[in-house]
Amino acid sequence: MMPLVFAKSGDSFIIKKICGNPETKKHLKNLGFIVGGEVSVINENEGDMIVNVKESRIAVSKELVQQIMV
Repeated sequence: MMPLVFAKSGDSFIIKKICGNPETKKHLKNLGFIVGGEVSVINENEGDMIVNVKESRIAVSKELVQQIMV
């Protein structure tokens, strides 16, 4: 298991855990990041990422990407 922040463009993973405080977890869940869901990295730039989750492209900051364990 590793933080999504270490993934590279083109990588796909299954989300294994969402870390952080309850507010962060709720925000990520509302964006579509759920345990058992698939996430694909579209583009990565110094930790900030554009990912594909539930057929939607989402820009996620480095701080949030560090909370997603794959």
